Amino acid sequence: MNRHPYRDFADFLAGHFACKMQKLTIDGGLTCPNRDGTLGRDGCIYCSNRSFTPSYCRSTMSVSEQIDTGKRFFSRKYPSMRYLAYFQSFTGTYADSSELIALYSEALAAEGVDGLVIGTRPDCLNTDLLEWLSHLAQEKFVMIEFGAETSHDITLQRINRCHTWQDVVEAVEKTHQAGIFTGIHLINGLPGENEDMIMQTVEAINNLSVDVVKFHQLQVVRGAPLARMWQDGTADIVCWTAQQYAELCACIVERLRPDIAIDRFVSQSPDELLITPRWGLKNHEFTSLVIKVLNRRREN
Repeated sequence: MNRHPYRDFADFLAGHFACKMQKLTIDGGLTCPNRDGTLGRDGCIYCSNRSFTPSYCRSTMSVSEQIDTGKRFFSRKYPSMRYLAYFQSFTGTYADSSELIALYSEALAAEGVDGLVIGTRPDCLNTDLLEWLSHLAQEKFVMIEFGAETSHDITLQRINRCHTWQDVVEAVEKTHQAGIFTGIHLINGLPGENEDMIMQTVEAINNLSVDVVKFHQLQVVRGAPLARMWQDGTADIVCWTAQQYAELCACIVERLRPDIAIDRFVSQSPDELLITPRWGLKNHEFTSLVIKVLNRRREN
């Protein structure tokens, strides 16, 4: 039974697997069209890939080696756990289809790996690869997680995403029609956005064929263009306390379509990279804070 007052990712996975599942992050050595010169070279203004790459995940290791290292990391706590290979770093569908299929197939061949989760941009999913993944999804769990960040084109331009909201809409619907689970990644607190704009994005998500949504707070990390903007006072971002952000997340839960599973509300960059916000809360601690807010609202 779901222990949260909303549908969480564990509850979503429980509908497809009989045991506890863990995502194993894999760096496939891929890049991004917003970094290699195809669309741009500076990337999104908040992006520092090192800030969300686990220590066991290194592109200098093969996919199999990364999976074995990740399994050793997690199996100490949950010996009977099984796994989903999570191609998270940079753009997980940005290469020739044959190269990508080889990477995905190597991951699926590993003992204990029962499916794929692939993080990508909405403008980087070609027809051939989608067709292959569609066939795979008839036998294995497959989810594609699109970095959308916001539904507002003005913000997408401001943060240098180099795609539009319409790109997100089209990619999600094509993926859904192909029989593949869809996820959306959103960032709360992007430059120039207020809470009304965040809620408008939530409503836009409600109108899509989305299975899972992943939120996190905007983080200013060292090495990203946003860090320079923060230092010179031009970042134009909201500085929430943890409690204020928890109140916002509770509002999001109340507005989000109830069948959409929430993977997370926060992310935590390594301490040596993070500039702000520095709340000092782990993911489960912040989730507990959101639940307290939700329960308080429902009692009143």
